[in-house]
Amino acid sequence: MAVASPLPEARRARAPRLWRPRRVVVTPAALDHAHGRAMVARIEAMGLPVERLAANRLSLPRQADPRRAYTDAKTTLAITVAPPTKLRLQPIPPSADWRFDLAEGCPAHCQYCYLAGSLSGPPVTRAYANLGDILGNLDSYLGRGNVTSASEARAAEGTTFEASCYTDPLAIEHLTGSLSAAIERFGGWDAPVQLRFTTKFAAVAPLLGLDHGRRTRIRFSVNARGAARYEGGTDPLDARLDALRQVALAGYPVGLTIAPILPIPDWQEAYAGLIRDAADALSGVPNLDLTTELITHRFTPGSKEVLQGWYPGSDLPLDEAERTRKFTKFGTVKYVLPKPQMDAMRAAITDEIARTLPGARVLYWT
Repeated sequence: MAVASPLPEARRARAPRLWRPRRVVVTPAALDHAHGRAMVARIEAMGLPVERLAANRLSLPRQADPRRAYTDAKTTLAITVAPPTKLRLQPIPPSADWRFDLAEGCPAHCQYCYLAGSLSGPPVTRAYANLGDILGNLDSYLGRGNVTSASEARAAEGTTFEASCYTDPLAIEHLTGSLSAAIERFGGWDAPVQLRFTTKFAAVAPLLGLDHGRRTRIRFSVNARGAARYEGGTDPLDARLDALRQVALAGYPVGLTIAPILPIPDWQEAYAGLIRDAADALSGVPNLDLTTELITHRFTPGSKEVLQGWYPGSDLPLDEAERTRKFTKFGTVKYVLPKPQMDAMRAAITDEIARTLPGARVLYWT
């Protein structure tokens, strides 16, 4: 296996960020599972106290101040059991055939976070103890998807399983070990399958020596440097690009998730610069297998209300008058970039990828 070489000294970032929750709780049901007990042991070995709950219901101290309630939730890790509904997998187009969850929630503070409109209740991060049930459940979905399994263009990916729909699994891997277990499960799965996850974090060292069998695609969620102020609590871009290089040298298929594409000032040069930086990070990597996924910014009335409550001082562009109103497949309203702007961005960014990263496959634009 190739040894990962870092970026040049001028581009080298600080050590990857490792989240240390202020409060860790575990339910009785989670302790019935070997992986739940292993997570508790791992966390206590880090010097973090774990509160053993008397019942399986999670509760947070009541706070009159919504900002304090948000902070309490965002700094809490709960080790719980995934409910039966989590074992009934849902398709997740255009990313993958199926979505499965190792956890739910994220410790980062992205001011555009789509989980604000997808998850209800306080934003506690929940790590699931019944990992054996979650991974053992995947076999029955082999070959049944309609995104990559049924696509001539992406058939080589096999049946794809997305693990980062409702969490950033790398952000909590040092606490859970769940992602490493999933990677090894896919690495030993003798079938046309692929595990996929995307991350805004850079602590990839535990993944580098795993027997992944090139069946896990690690994608890094990146944005133009002018959007960095919207991504609180994440690793900086240079750290993510250094991590991208490390996992590519370790033989993983890799990807760039450029998201959310925002109409920031001088956006064309800003996103071209991002793509050039990625090309520099991947320079000289042998047998590079690289994809790109391009996701423009959108929001719903519900997510806007939640995000403005979480980040009241944000200047994130959420003016409905500057957007086009559309309906989702579920009949709900969303606001997207106007078509002329969308078309101009798509042309500029995909052209830059073709010039600067000619070996990269663009999987989709949305």
